[in-house]
Amino acid sequence: MDKLIEKIIEKNNPTVAGLDPKLEYVPSYIIDKAFEEHGKNLKGAAAAILEFNKGLIDSFADIVPAVKPQSAYYEMYGSAGVMALEETIKYAKSKGLYVILDVKRNDIGTTASAYSCAYLGQTDICGEKVRPFEPDSVTVNGYLGTDGIAPFVKDCTEFDRDIFVLVKTSNPSSGELQDLMLSDGTVYEKMANLVNGWGEGTIGKYGYSRVGCVVGATYPEQAQILRKVMPSVFFLVPGYGAQGGGGKDASYSFNKDGLGAIVNSSRGIMCAYKKGDFDEKDFAAAARQECIAMREELNKWR
Repeated sequence: MDKLIEKIIEKNNPTVAGLDPKLEYVPSYIIDKAFEEHGKNLKGAAAAILEFNKGLIDSFADIVPAVKPQSAYYEMYGSAGVMALEETIKYAKSKGLYVILDVKRNDIGTTASAYSCAYLGQTDICGEKVRPFEPDSVTVNGYLGTDGIAPFVKDCTEFDRDIFVLVKTSNPSSGELQDLMLSDGTVYEKMANLVNGWGEGTIGKYGYSRVGCVVGATYPEQAQILRKVMPSVFFLVPGYGAQGGGGKDASYSFNKDGLGAIVNSSRGIMCAYKKGDFDEKDFAAAARQECIAMREELNKWR
């Protein structure tokens, strides 16, 4: 988390740009070029998405500290899409960005270890160790308990990586499970206490552990509770913009030092050119303008 925090401080910007690119978000001239070169198929779609991502990254790399590609939007285009995801991660890192890979993976025992090897650690190929993917952090589902999280924490420590555990998600139906009352609080509060425990022993120089959490901007009251419960946990905050959350809503996830959270916007940034009087060829300029506006809004409230 120290690496992420330093980038936030350097750019005075607690924004993470979500890269969740459906083909319908990509300007038509990029799609036409990709289809002409590769065909109207999965490979052509993946090529268009990669070109779109590179344009977005180039537009905001100097003002935004991090990006968050969501793996589902690449997996839907098959193996070509996964290759586009891999190239997107590499390109973002070449521009100095911190990469949160939103995979929400987990399982138990050796399967959890395999997921962690894929995204945080290394895979052993007959004695040769290689990294399949190269993000700085991943999102994980903690609702399988400690034996599903321990392999990720181990690899975080060994390979200088981070995780963000789902605690209070931004979707409308999250309360069906997460808000249920237990004898000593809600399910999401119980998860918060587990996150505190999982992060013990991994506190960095800025006072935050390697085990972060996901708390939606769409639930500001719960964020206030969770900020008190988890003072040493870094929040990844989805739900800003297209999902209805604003700067004030997101503000409850920050600590008094103005740190402690990074706020995600995906469609609001990627599709900014669809609003106003932008030509589709100005998609990158529109995205940059949206990132600046988001930075100013968040800094007003944190």
